Amino acid sequence: MRQPQRLAILQHGGFTARFGKTGLSLLRYRGAEVVAVIDRETAGRSLREVSNMPGLPDIRVVASVEEALASRPTALAIGISPSGGIVREEWWPELRAAIRGGASLWNGCHTPLVSDPEIAAAVRPGVYVWDMRREPAGLRPGSGGARNLACKRVLFVGTDMNIGKMTAALEFDREAKARGVRSAFIGTGQTGMMICGSGMCLDAVRVDYASGAVEAELMRDGPGADIVWVEGQGSMLNPASTATLPLLRGTQPTHLVLVHKAGMKHLHAFPHVTIPPLKEVAAFYEMVTAAAGALPPARVVGVALNTWGLDEATARAEIAATAQATGLPTTDAVRFGTREILDVIMADAGI
Repeated sequence: MRQPQRLAILQHGGFTARFGKTGLSLLRYRGAEVVAVIDRETAGRSLREVSNMPGLPDIRVVASVEEALASRPTALAIGISPSGGIVREEWWPELRAAIRGGASLWNGCHTPLVSDPEIAAAVRPGVYVWDMRREPAGLRPGSGGARNLACKRVLFVGTDMNIGKMTAALEFDREAKARGVRSAFIGTGQTGMMICGSGMCLDAVRVDYASGAVEAELMRDGPGADIVWVEGQGSMLNPASTATLPLLRGTQPTHLVLVHKAGMKHLHAFPHVTIPPLKEVAAFYEMVTAAAGALPPARVVGVALNTWGLDEATARAEIAATAQATGLPTTDAVRFGTREILDVIMADAGI
């Protein structure tokens, strides 16, 4: 269960680079709890201005943790995801200062903060270290047990990494809750965990237990929900991705939502990998889900199209073209809502 916080976000350089996703997502979904953002590049400027999120608290970005502590944060979240997930050497003094100053540490990097003696010594009642990229205890191999749950299980699958699967899932969860649906979001990466307060980092789990880790989350949250939205990871099209298949097997989805970045023709990190027509990608995901009939089928019920960076007219044109090409309802969940696709899922759930 998510507990309200007074959040500070360590965001050095993260407003202008791809590795700032975690901090930006916290601003979008927990912005009302943010009391300080630390970024040397934009220090002194309005948070609303540098984030382009006008609904955020009217505060100024600060340059250091020492300045942030004046706002009495209860937790400091590392909002940056550096290459390899390694905590940068220059961050350690700031992290030590934060926990000494009474702020718990939220860490989505692979480097465990509790391995630092000074940080470990500063832990005390009410002040803790949350190292998220640790394998949960007691895992078992997957069994496909989630197929027996009564809830609808919606997995977000994509054409590539880092194209908005988590954001789309959160938007569907938010709108479903607004309609009074018993709705649950399962975070499967560090950003989703920070936003919802629970979940597990799938990339920290040994491959033999990966589908079982996903299944355990479903078996915990599924019985109390009508619809469970599962954050997708990676892509079956990406040669570096290993997370999507365990998500398919652990979730045993009843529905799939395909996520794509408008205008994207090839993978970001692999220009030689061309993205097939989305209608074919949707059929491929349905085929893999059902495993030639060995497992329960799931259909792609819509496309969540990420139109970030496009003006409204161009975004709507891209959405219309995608809907026509795929024959599927299509939307940008952030800009235009989830109604058409959500209606289909709710009808299937008998809601």
